[in-house]
Amino acid sequence: MRKEQHRKGWNEIKTNDSWAIFKIMGEFVNGFEKMSQIGPCISIFGSARTKPGQKYYELTEKIARKIVESGYGVITGGGPGIMEAGNKGAHLGEGTSVGLNIELPFEQNDNPYIDDDKNLDFDYFFVRKVMFVKYSQGFVVMPGGFGTLDELFEAVTLIQTKKIEKFPIILVGTEFWDGLFDWVKHTLLTEFSNISAKDLDLIHLVDNENEVIEILDNFYKESRLSPNF
Repeated sequence: MRKEQHRKGWNEIKTNDSWAIFKIMGEFVNGFEKMSQIGPCISIFGSARTKPGQKYYELTEKIARKIVESGYGVITGGGPGIMEAGNKGAHLGEGTSVGLNIELPFEQNDNPYIDDDKNLDFDYFFVRKVMFVKYSQGFVVMPGGFGTLDELFEAVTLIQTKKIEKFPIILVGTEFWDGLFDWVKHTLLTEFSNISAKDLDLIHLVDNENEVIEILDNFYKESRLSPNF
């Protein structure tokens, strides 16, 4: 009897997994259709817990405004904190402001600075991450938590393994990132040889909006703007 119950439960799981494919496909189709119309954008990542008035909220707003004034749009995760600051800067600069929202048990809600026709909702993190990587011409990574680190290292890995074309990855806030970058250099590279020295060239550390724009402009003097895979 117990074996029959286990078998029935397992079959129900397999059936649910099969139907989930259609929901996943729908998210990909909707995302690809909308994002392919938007044009060159820079993604901004960072903590949802950063409040208006705090140093990195204000700096993110300045960076986003500079980005749209330089001819790019801005993509964020669509929520509060650094994401809100990025969309706000893009909105105030009268540029493209995209939000890729995801349903979470806490911290996530749409911010009011996303363009009405560029506010996308996702249930699956992996679908959302594909949209960030495919349609971003660069990543600007502000101080954040586990989610920010996840997006940073996934982008570095995809470029390192040549699964996508190289694009600028810019870490903003040396006081925040120096410890991590030192660990990468001394532990991953020097002590254990788990990466190559050239892998460090994928990442830039800066402290202000002008440095961000300089890196983007210098890179795209020699590289064309296009989807990344």
